[in-house]
Amino acid sequence: MTDWSTRDLDAIDRASEIRVAGRRGDGSLRTLTTIWHVVVDGALYVRSYKGPDGQWYRGVQHHHEGAIRWNGRTVDVAFVPDASHDAEVDAAYLAKYGDGGPTRAMIRRPATGTTLRVEPR
Repeated sequence: MTDWSTRDLDAIDRASEIRVAGRRGDGSLRTLTTIWHVVVDGALYVRSYKGPDGQWYRGVQHHHEGAIRWNGRTVDVAFVPDASHDAEVDAAYLAKYGDGGPTRAMIRRPATGTTLRVEPR
């Protein structure tokens, strides 16, 4: 694994949404799905709004790899379960997306049980 470049991480952070997809067994990408994301301590984090039942989340659980797309750029990534910064991830979702109902859903169960750190491959 490599780290995100500062330039890429800043661009991802500025994007209001990204698209994610897991890989199938044959290596092809599943359907890209638009989701919210946050950057905390130099790392990219995502959660499933629908918790473990979210289709994109189920898709990345098979191989823990796939791709993300933002601003027309696609990067192969690994999805790593990581609850070690959950409080900071909660705060980042609130700061980025406001205190509305959709954000509230992202900072409580079942969504908080799906926190993934996204690393470039």
